[in-house]
Amino acid sequence: MTTKSQELLNWIDERFPLTSTWKEHLSEYYAPKNFNFWYFFGSLALLVLVIQILTGIFLVMHYKPDASLNASGIPVAFASVEYIMREVPGGWLIRYLHSTGASAFFIVVYLHMFRGLLYGSYRKPRELIWIFGTLIFLALMAEAFMGYLLPWGQMSFWGAQVIVNLFSAIPVIGPDLSVVIRGDFVVSDATLNRFFSFHVIAVPLVLIGLVVAHIVALHEVGSNNPDGVEIKKKKDANGIPLDGIPFHPYYTVKDIVGVVGFLIFFTAIVFFAPEGGGYFLEYNNFIPADPLKTPPHIAPVWYFTPFYSILRAVTYPLFGIDAKFWGVVAMGAAVVIIAFLPWLDRSPVKSIRYKGGLFKGILAVFIVSFFILGYLGVLPPTPGRTLVAQICSVIYFAFFLAMPWYSKLDKCKPEPDRVTFK
Repeated sequence: MTTKSQELLNWIDERFPLTSTWKEHLSEYYAPKNFNFWYFFGSLALLVLVIQILTGIFLVMHYKPDASLNASGIPVAFASVEYIMREVPGGWLIRYLHSTGASAFFIVVYLHMFRGLLYGSYRKPRELIWIFGTLIFLALMAEAFMGYLLPWGQMSFWGAQVIVNLFSAIPVIGPDLSVVIRGDFVVSDATLNRFFSFHVIAVPLVLIGLVVAHIVALHEVGSNNPDGVEIKKKKDANGIPLDGIPFHPYYTVKDIVGVVGFLIFFTAIVFFAPEGGGYFLEYNNFIPADPLKTPPHIAPVWYFTPFYSILRAVTYPLFGIDAKFWGVVAMGAAVVIIAFLPWLDRSPVKSIRYKGGLFKGILAVFIVSFFILGYLGVLPPTPGRTLVAQICSVIYFAFFLAMPWYSKLDKCKPEPDRVTFK
């Protein structure tokens, strides 16, 4: 650096911890040497978050959250999306980047969570990191649900109608709570405006705060690795972990490989299949919302369908309370129970590399059941499908609730003292 540059940097450091922050979180943050491709997804989640924020800013410049009809008899909100697609220069690209980015966000986050499940990234001392991650997942679901209403298409309108009506099943407070959420007795302009404000301002602020807390907590205790070995336990004379390397430049450069690979697939979908076969953008959502015409089958977007299947799997009332209420409870519990993994897993090892066949087999059944639930969620319910959903829902909850027992019974291999490069 030149003398002037150094003087400027010193002036900034006296007033803001720029250099110390750079060192603490990048150049002198030591990460395990043996990261594999599963560790791309944390960085990719951050990349997609940036894509969503930037594209969202440009969309808000032209979008109008207004459910009233224009001179052509089309809802203003729906017409503004069509205006973005057809009249705004590059608007179609921004809109497709944002809509594809929503699905990409969940794909990346699901894979990121699965990696944590594989390598025990939720185990001590990373419990708080995992809890922050679960809260991020909840905030992301809220953000996606509220954003889904904004195009004001048929599936947006009726999907919101069905989901908000579920809250009315809560005893005593349910009907009033659903009115508060909608801002009206039916899904209307008031609902659209409050969902817009939450989607654009409130939830993103919470989401960004949770992401910062997630990263800060991670850098406080250090990253996990495929072996589950704590690299901070073995350091050289200078206090540097023997099995660690600086995150920058080694992993910042390595992450570029993951970013390039991701962008190849991401842009291919954006340019050639932005609807994702009707899963990323449902075909019914290209029809303006009509409160007088109910679609033959109402289903949420694909990333909600596993939990929606769990909701529909509950068909029997309990304690004199409607089955719909217990379905809502089951759906909420299916997400919240993920946060308790650090205390449910009693295995002597963290990583799946050293766990036995019992855990691996149960995990495989759990993953298959989760995919089946996701598939059933996009289909109309039938007695046979409901039965399969009920079985898969039991498997889903049994994976977590029985973990304290089967994780102890599992025959594990001893963890190595140092990281390996299998």
